[in-house]
Amino acid sequence: MRKQVGKVDFLGSFPSNPPEHGLDEVAFVGRSNVGKSSALNCLLSRKHVARVSSRPGRTQAINLFQVGQHCVFADLPGYGFARVPEAVQDAWRDAIEAYLSDRAALRLVVVLVDARREPLELDGQLLFALTTYRIPACVVATKVDKLKRRAREGSLKKIRAEFRLSKDEPVAFSAVTGEGRDAIWDRIERACKEA
Repeated sequence: MRKQVGKVDFLGSFPSNPPEHGLDEVAFVGRSNVGKSSALNCLLSRKHVARVSSRPGRTQAINLFQVGQHCVFADLPGYGFARVPEAVQDAWRDAIEAYLSDRAALRLVVVLVDARREPLELDGQLLFALTTYRIPACVVATKVDKLKRRAREGSLKKIRAEFRLSKDEPVAFSAVTGEGRDAIWDRIERACKEA
């Protein structure tokens, strides 16, 4: 699948209830400014598929991207800190919860956490909800290129312990260097084949 990404089409931006499309779906979620859009661009080997911003809260709806003829990537709004009114954050949370609990085509949720930050309780709650809904998840630690070796190892160990992850998670990822890209694609391909 990754070698045959081919054309990437933006299917639209949906505040809630995105339309069904008949393809397997992979969602990308995480706190505001964790690097979801950068991760999508790196995975798809494109520079501007998803809009990247240094301002938290840029993604304000569920954005769908069709990846060749194989699957659809869903870029969900970030949670946690964002410079938007609380009512807007509540609406995002409701849309994300409805999406995760109801989406029949959803095969995998890629949960992005910032390797430079302490694990959030919200991240843990999301992972617990995914377990409850029986939706496979892949935890990815972003921005590892910004950490020195010792700090990076300590961060990955802390994330693994906090969320009780297996030894192959979190996936250490950098949108700058491409580290972890193949490991994430392996999980995506496995999840879509097992559907």
